Amino acid sequence: MTIRRDLSELERQGLAKRTYGGALAPGLAAHEDSFSQRSNVDVEIKQRLAVAAAALVEPEETVFVDSSSSAYYVARQIIANGIPSTIVTNSLPVMQLFASAVANVELTGVGGWLRGLTLSLVGPTAVHTIREHFADKLFLSVKGIASDGSLTDPDPLECEVKRAMIDRAEESILLLQPRKLLERGSHLIASCDRLSLVLSADLSPNQVRQLEGTGVKLRCVD
Repeated sequence: MTIRRDLSELERQGLAKRTYGGALAPGLAAHEDSFSQRSNVDVEIKQRLAVAAAALVEPEETVFVDSSSSAYYVARQIIANGIPSTIVTNSLPVMQLFASAVANVELTGVGGWLRGLTLSLVGPTAVHTIREHFADKLFLSVKGIASDGSLTDPDPLECEVKRAMIDRAEESILLLQPRKLLERGSHLIASCDRLSLVLSADLSPNQVRQLEGTGVKLRCVD
């Protein structure tokens, strides 16, 4: 209780940002945006990526959907398409889509600690649940791709969930906006050679060459 009170006081003074299990310096916390902020960025690109991604889902497949806003758009498109499938996710906004979802799509929600910033469920319970499932496809996004091809995220707990999904998915499909090649999180998820496909849009020729240099399979939806 003493530690909690101290962290609360540091947050009140603007010297720390509370997180589940501890706190971050404000400069580090600023590298991770809330779900509501992210969901309103690059909307047109995310919608195009979602249409292309949902078209890859075959009937009766099981699909992992991570807590990214890009994957949220994909889940929404899968539901709109009425593709008979099962979505397994740790994203609370994706789960909320099922309040009025068609019966063709089933949901398996992953439990765990709720991160208020990202509206995602993380931690040992989330990872354990994911590892009890196998998926045909995974749709995910990341904070950014490092120059050596590393997939990165600001939060280590989010990285663990994404890594478990990659391990249990037959195909891992990254949804990529151009700005992701200019940003980088502080924690490693996996190398991009673990990906089956990168779906992207509006890349410059240099960015295309950068991605192709990592050896990933790239598909642009322009």
